[in-house]
Amino acid sequence: MRVHRFFTSQNLQRDSQITLEEDPSHHIHQVLRLRSGDDVVLFNANGEEHAATLIQVSKQQVVASIGEALRHEAESRLAIHLLLGLSRSERMDFAIQKATELGVSRITPLLTERCVVKLNEKKSASRLIHWRRIIINACEQSGRCRIPVIDKALEYGDALSHTEAGTSILLDHRSQLTLHQIEPPQTNLCILIGPEGGLTSGERQFAVQKGFIGIRLGPRIMRTETAPLASIAAAQTLWGDFCN
Repeated sequence: MRVHRFFTSQNLQRDSQITLEEDPSHHIHQVLRLRSGDDVVLFNANGEEHAATLIQVSKQQVVASIGEALRHEAESRLAIHLLLGLSRSERMDFAIQKATELGVSRITPLLTERCVVKLNEKKSASRLIHWRRIIINACEQSGRCRIPVIDKALEYGDALSHTEAGTSILLDHRSQLTLHQIEPPQTNLCILIGPEGGLTSGERQFAVQKGFIGIRLGPRIMRTETAPLASIAAAQTLWGDFCN
């Protein structure tokens, strides 16, 4: 029988008890209909994963007793930062979910010239909450412990001006370079991908000025929700944890 995994922001210590947050509590009580005595697995953003037993399940609260530590998930040897042009909700949700499953460390949605989605402050805050829930759910389902950082949607120029030191690549089907032809990243890799309409010539030039290297992934032009998955998987295969 499958044991369900849930994320908590709290510390996990054997033989202690915690009251779970609203989202996992709702899922346990209202969706899965779990009961007192059922076994679950809890994990937190520190990479800790523990066995646990539900000792109270009600509409008001869900309390779990923490059991033995199952594992501690180490930091990946390659920290991948995905900078992704904002696209329509279904495509953006899909890209964020799958990028999380593939091991990305950080995701920054970008407001670019050709974005078809417009966000005001209220919508931006709502989308951020929605994206974080997608990420947590993807971690729960995939067995991942560490939760990727998700930024609020940022203006293109601001985001590119504050990226981490390391290797930065721009997916561009016009480029003649491939991943095999660049210097392997040491610890950090930034991957820049445009929205549904692609990046403008000016935006591509700005990225190059900021140190991004144009890279093509084969002879085909990929959709905005496909390109992140292909590029992250390729990077993980060449330099990351796919060979662990």
